[in-house]
Amino acid sequence: MAGYIVEFFGYGAADSTRVSLEAAASRRCPFLGATCSKMLSHGNAQVPSGVCAVCQKTNPTEIICCPIRLYADNYRILRIVGGLAFGIEGLGYYAGSMAVTKARLEGGAIAVFGHGWGGELRLPKRPTKGEKMGNYFMDWVLARLDRNGTLAEFTAIEVQTIDTTGNYRDSRDELLNGRRFVSSTVGMNWENVNKRILPQIIYKGQVLQREPLCRSGLWFVTPQPVYQRIEQRLGGADNIGFGYPSQPGAIHFLRYDYDRSSGHAVGINRPLTVVGNDCTTVERVSAAFNHVVLPDAGVYERALRQALFGI
Repeated sequence: MAGYIVEFFGYGAADSTRVSLEAAASRRCPFLGATCSKMLSHGNAQVPSGVCAVCQKTNPTEIICCPIRLYADNYRILRIVGGLAFGIEGLGYYAGSMAVTKARLEGGAIAVFGHGWGGELRLPKRPTKGEKMGNYFMDWVLARLDRNGTLAEFTAIEVQTIDTTGNYRDSRDELLNGRRFVSSTVGMNWENVNKRILPQIIYKGQVLQREPLCRSGLWFVTPQPVYQRIEQRLGGADNIGFGYPSQPGAIHFLRYDYDRSSGHAVGINRPLTVVGNDCTTVERVSAAFNHVVLPDAGVYERALRQALFGI
């Protein structure tokens, strides 16, 4: 596989404006407001990667590979999900237990647990035979507190971009030294999504289904190209069974991606927008995941005949 870096330290790879060059020179992530936290092995050192999105040589679609990129505009995605899940706008979002006092002062608030906020919440994982008890972590939990500071309801969010294969060191080095746009061996690890992420989503959805205060289920936030591969793996939208309302045991597939109507303006961080939001149930996702669409009968025989006899 071969591909390119298409977004670097928050700006287009072809962007040579002063603000984009300064972000790269200082290794600054504009979405964190601090040094990029995504590290890359480079020689004997660990260095800030700065890679937000990549594409393949055979497909120019930009695919976000850093989850932090989805937290642009001061974690706007959390407010989007909170508004959809709770049906209430205008509440403040506060880190963890800080929200209790704020709720009493402001007539309600949202407590946030997750990256850089109130800490991740552990979700116990049932061990298989011979294993030790482990934990899953929810990326985000949003808890709505009423005017008395009492827990009224909550919801959970999982964020998934794409893991990469190969490496993009050559591309990164050239962007840092002259903003030259060259390819490297970076590829997309689609199988990681299929084999690891989907089983976790199903498990977490099943656990949340038994929580009386989790009334809207689980929100699964992905860039559109990642969602499209997941939909393909699950046999298509019809097989997933979209059309359910929010409920305990729901899984919302919320697609959050570049606002492509904004074009490729330079000197700015390209805005993101919701490009799709569909709801199904954990049972439908589990059934779709376990139902493998088999190829036609006789495929092995035909392959053997082709290899043996050339027919």
